[in-house]
Amino acid sequence: MRAVYQLTLRQLAGRWRLLIMAVLALMPVVIATLMLGDAHAPSVKEFETAILSAMLAGSIAPLVVLAIAAPAFANEIEDRTLANLTLSPIPRWQIALPKLLATITIAGPFILASALATSWIAFLGDPRAVLAVTTSAVVGVALYASAFVWLGLVSTQAIGIGLLYIVLWEGLFSGFVSGVRLLSIRHHAIALMHGLDARRFAGGDHLGLAPTLVIATLVFGGFLFLSVRRLRQLDVP
Repeated sequence: MRAVYQLTLRQLAGRWRLLIMAVLALMPVVIATLMLGDAHAPSVKEFETAILSAMLAGSIAPLVVLAIAAPAFANEIEDRTLANLTLSPIPRWQIALPKLLATITIAGPFILASALATSWIAFLGDPRAVLAVTTSAVVGVALYASAFVWLGLVSTQAIGIGLLYIVLWEGLFSGFVSGVRLLSIRHHAIALMHGLDARRFAGGDHLGLAPTLVIATLVFGGFLFLSVRRLRQLDVP
């Protein structure tokens, strides 16, 4: 597991990829600073909808994770090195799990730093609000990573499909169709934020903290299971 994890870190931590992720992660911080410096600062609800939900949880986080997660297995398949892993006498979960953990290791700090700085600026350093925003952002990264790592295993067009998912499902349908929200990672990340700080993020049609945690665990574990199953079925030349 350790060797697969370290190899994946080296494969995915390209200079230009990290630079692009840093620019994306900086955007919510800059926009939050500009918005809150204006004479007509938005309310908490408006800030949550525009910055925390639509931008950070619904756009920046999935884009950053997609850029790392989709190539996690695609590089191995393209280089014909995945065959060496699948033919080795190790359980398939010891291949899938390190890939997933490496994705979270690279993408997580960017989103964590972005969420931390954005919430610190917006809520004047309120520790409970900052904790709620950053925790929900990190959980969102883990859920997106599990989904996109699996997507990279089942399709050679993972980047394109992932972009369609982000734009159409997380960006469009989940924002206007209430029933779709139950299948939206962004929705559950925001629900977790509400559950962790119900005082500041009061209101809204969200699940409670306990159901959200259960669903998040099921989503993460479910996509990891699908990745392991796919590895068992994969016929790599």
